[in-house]
Amino acid sequence: MATQSLYRRYRPRRFDELKGQDHVVRALRNAVINNREGQAYLFSGPRGTGKTSTARILAKVLNCEKLKDGEPCGKCNSCVSIDVGSSYDVLELDAASNNGVDNMRELIERAALGNPGRHRVFILDEVHMLSKPAEAALLKTLEEPPEHVVFVLATTDPQKVSETIRSRTQHLQFHLLPMQELKDHVNWVVADAKLVISEDAIDRVVKLGGGSVRDTLSALELAVASGGEVDEQISLDEFIEAFIDHDPGRALAAVGASVQFGADPRALTEDIVRNLRDLFLSLMAPELVQLPKERAEIVSDQARRMGASSVVRAIEVLGEVLIEIRHAPDARLLLEVSLVKLTRQNSSTDVAALMSRIERLEAGVVASRDPTGPITRPVLVDSNTGRAKLGGRATPLVVVPNITAASEPTSKPVSVAEIAPSKELESTAILNDDEIKRRWPDVVTAQKPMVRALYSAVNLIDCKDGVITLSAPSEVHIAKASEHLEAISLSLKTIAGQQIKLTFVVGESKRNRNTKQTPTELIDQEIEEPIDLAETTIAPKVARSSSIDDLAKAFPGSRIIDDKK
Repeated sequence: MATQSLYRRYRPRRFDELKGQDHVVRALRNAVINNREGQAYLFSGPRGTGKTSTARILAKVLNCEKLKDGEPCGKCNSCVSIDVGSSYDVLELDAASNNGVDNMRELIERAALGNPGRHRVFILDEVHMLSKPAEAALLKTLEEPPEHVVFVLATTDPQKVSETIRSRTQHLQFHLLPMQELKDHVNWVVADAKLVISEDAIDRVVKLGGGSVRDTLSALELAVASGGEVDEQISLDEFIEAFIDHDPGRALAAVGASVQFGADPRALTEDIVRNLRDLFLSLMAPELVQLPKERAEIVSDQARRMGASSVVRAIEVLGEVLIEIRHAPDARLLLEVSLVKLTRQNSSTDVAALMSRIERLEAGVVASRDPTGPITRPVLVDSNTGRAKLGGRATPLVVVPNITAASEPTSKPVSVAEIAPSKELESTAILNDDEIKRRWPDVVTAQKPMVRALYSAVNLIDCKDGVITLSAPSEVHIAKASEHLEAISLSLKTIAGQQIKLTFVVGESKRNRNTKQTPTELIDQEIEEPIDLAETTIAPKVARSSSIDDLAKAFPGSRIIDDKK
């Protein structure tokens, strides 16, 4: 007699045995306790997270003869018959293979019939595979179901379920389990089943499971059958890192090792595309990534380093390979050629490859502005999801105090802005005041054109005890320059390696006002430097000559005969 699989042997039979889905358990248990159970549910989530098992537990709860605190007793006739699959109260249907309108009509006819228990539960697995006519037939019953009927629709792709059906159900989403919780469950199964397996093998089994309980227990069973060890296999991260490093040799080596372990080239290509999709979603919509938290953080970092354009290009190229590979005489060769194309983008001239090269060149230009190294910016993190936000290394917003005008003498500082230290930025050494003064031009040069223009009109007066004093032409100029203190502070923090304060004072402009200037030079003076009327002087009065005198000067030697006519 065949031995029962581990995932079937340890399938949860009560709500309190369901792992990692506390939010689902809480909603269903409270509904049953308060007699507010719905007539149609939609369970969605990755494979192996307990959707069908939860549907069966719900069916037992709705028909249990000795229900206690929202949990089935597991011993009454109804619970036992549901566990062994012989209950007339529960009907399971695989919508992937029974997706026609005739199948739905048969199901509707059964729904109208009576049953021994209080409720009749219809479980439709992979409901997104139903045809349009079948969905239309099901919709009518969902709108007006018999009082004793409860529908539980399960799917791994809720986006493909029509909106009209989703709107008539209570949608509960199942999640992949965190790695540590999954490992604790595996250790419990190993102890309970008295399995022999090494600790390292358990770690690899959990990694292979990827957050799915069923996949993890299947991998555990295979490892035990293989003598308690798991063969080391090539991770898909090898391909992603090859894309990031533009290393064709690494990609080809990963293909060779994967094929040696028995991987099919087409299946391997599909796995790479699926992994790239996670990177794409991590950039565009992190909330759609269905991965354990630890794995999601790794994928987010890979996506940021690879870049959106490179991820999209890789998906497009490998997608074309999946179409061509069906008729290719050597599927492995086709995959290898595409990987070389993706890892050696300098030889490609299509738009996506050129965009990726431009991104790398721009990153190189920013890094070259500072001779000591690139100006590193912290990664934006979403406080709700804990993942990197779209935009990669965008600079976080810092509120800068408003700069107000001062009525005191110009020698007194108008404002002081203290720059908060950034935990993500690191410095190789702490510079002294003289070194900071010497590196100030580098700080200004590294800024964007607008910021660079503003601070080019500012003089560095002194740097003492980590406080930089800057002289600006006017209070208006100070207010404008203070709007960009954040960018200056990040550069200063990177170069100086310590907390810096900036103090502004109103002083002379970079042009010396004491020198004589022609009217043309005055007109050409910077437009952001307003003229202070207090600094103007009254010109001396000079007697104006008459028109007769002007004519006499114009015609030397002439004589006025009569100026009365």
